[in-house]
Amino acid sequence: MYKSDDIIVVDGLHKYFGHIEAVKGVDLRVRRGEVVIIVGPSGSGKSTVLRCINHLEVPTHGAVYIDGVHLEDKKTDINKVRAEVGMVFQQFNLFPHLTVLENVTIAQRMVRKRSREEAQEIAMEQLRHVGIPEKADAFPRQLSGGQQQRVAIARALAMNPKIMLFDEPTSALDPEMIKEVLDVMLLLAREGMTMVVVTHEMGFARAAADRVVFMDEGRVVEVATPTELFNNPQHERTKLFLSKILGH
Repeated sequence: MYKSDDIIVVDGLHKYFGHIEAVKGVDLRVRRGEVVIIVGPSGSGKSTVLRCINHLEVPTHGAVYIDGVHLEDKKTDINKVRAEVGMVFQQFNLFPHLTVLENVTIAQRMVRKRSREEAQEIAMEQLRHVGIPEKADAFPRQLSGGQQQRVAIARALAMNPKIMLFDEPTSALDPEMIKEVLDVMLLLAREGMTMVVVTHEMGFARAAADRVVFMDEGRVVEVATPTELFNNPQHERTKLFLSKILGH
């Protein structure tokens, strides 16, 4: 069931919202340093799986393990596990009344118990990493959407997570800002960060993924390398989805 090189294990995951079964028995393994990208139509359960990995949603049935820790075990300290998992959402969720630097230091100080000086040093390092160190003293409202999302990524990275989860991180952005965020994510992938990404950006999936997971109606339909999935999909449902998305 659990292997040491699997940092994320999802076993038989079911999730109901009332009478609606959003996720129907999903199994997923993610190895250390692997980039797994989940694609599929809206309402296919992609984001729900991601939220269960971070325990923002509690599975109805099944189990999720992060680095060997069973999230549903009553003895598990969820906040401790969550501190190891960075998450970037569609919305940037920045504090509007705090500067960029303060946004990137606040969780470090509260959760990692770092001093102000250490937190600021790490924050600046991560702002350089995402290409906007000059925005440290700006407020979120003074930034473009792409810059705000890069601050959100810097904030997550400043916590030194073992895993980064991205839930459609570019869907709220104008087209010209999408590339700047995807470039940062591609850099992280190449640096060996373990990443699970829900996205509609097929070019990014092709460039960054070790494996692509295609979901539909709450189930995993197909899992393959980007080359295999995009060039030679095995399932009719995958072929139909890709023909609509890619136009072939």
